[in-house]
Parts: sequence; C-alpha cells; structure tokens
Amino acid sequence: MEVALLGFFFIFYLFVRYFVIDHDTQADKDRLRFAEGIHLFQLHRYDEAYLYFDKAVKQHPKSSLAFAYRGKCHLRNDNAYSALFDLTYALTLDNTIADSYLDKGMALYQLHQFDEAFKEFDKAVWYSRGLQPDAIRWRAVARMQLDQYSQAQKDLIRAIELGDENSAYLLKQPPFSNVIHS
Repeated sequence: MEVALLGFFFIFYLFVRYFVIDHDTQADKDRLRFAEGIHLFQLHRYDEAYLYFDKAVKQHPKSSLAFAYRGKCHLRNDNAYSALFDLTYALTLDNTIADSYLDKGMALYQLHQFDEAFKEFDKAVWYSRGLQPDAIRWRAVARMQLDQYSQAQKDLIRAIELGDENSAYLLKQPPFSNVIHS
C-alpha cells in the first residue's frame, strides 16, 4: 500500500513538473538568455545588437531566436540577402515563430520577390493567429504588388480593426481612395 501511494505521488510529481511548471519553449528560454541583445534591438541600436547576436549564434548555433534577431538586425541595416539567410536558417530550427516569417517576407519584398514575400506574410498571419496587424498589412502590400486588390483591401480593413494606423493610411491611397468604406 505504501509503495503504491509513493508511486502515485511520484507520478503526480512528474506530471506537475513536466506539464504544469516547466513548459517554457526553447524560444521562451532564449528570450530570457538574450534579453540584453533584444533590449539593444528595441532601442534601435542595431549595430550593437548585431554584434551581440553575431556572437550569440556562434555560442548557440541551434538557437532559432539568435539567428532570427541577427536577421532582424541585417534587415534594419538594409542587408536583405544576409537577413534572408539568417531568417531562413532560424525557421529551419523553429518554424513556429511568426515574426521570423514576417521579417523573411520583408527581406523578400525588399528583393522584389513579391510572390515569395506574400507566402511568408501569409505564414506570419497564420502563426500569429491573425492577430498581428503588421503581418496582415504586409500581406496586403504584397497582394497589391500581385494585383490582388480586393483581398488586399480586406486585409487592410482587418489590420485597421486590430488598431493598425498604417493600414488606415494605405486604405486612403489609390487604388482604394475611390472606394467608399463602411
């Protein structure tokens, strides 16, 4: 009886430990590990953030987040090819981070690969569950390059509903400026 009770508590402990307490993903753990570099990026200190994440990818070559942030730095420094390389590699390590798809799409857009950019923006919308207005707006912008204006308009309206002022501005520009919105 005591052995059974002890076994029950041990199984209960394991269940709580692995399914309730310690359920952080690797990306969550990396956000804590790389907080200093992320902070540099948020302060728009892209050169310093790049140096931080360049070192991080060498020390942690399996960290999707380190590659994603180094890619973000490349993107902000107008180095689209290097950004594309880092973001593609980041997505091979973890294909669930919506921001990586968004940034990869932006790099492709800068390279005038609008069809491929649209696909990445669409994935960003999917992985953000349609709640990231930037991803929706960028998908609309790519759709405009692909002459998909009615779908682009729907995306812009959805982004506005999520509070995106940039989409409101775009919706007031041609070819949408002649359409009455309700």
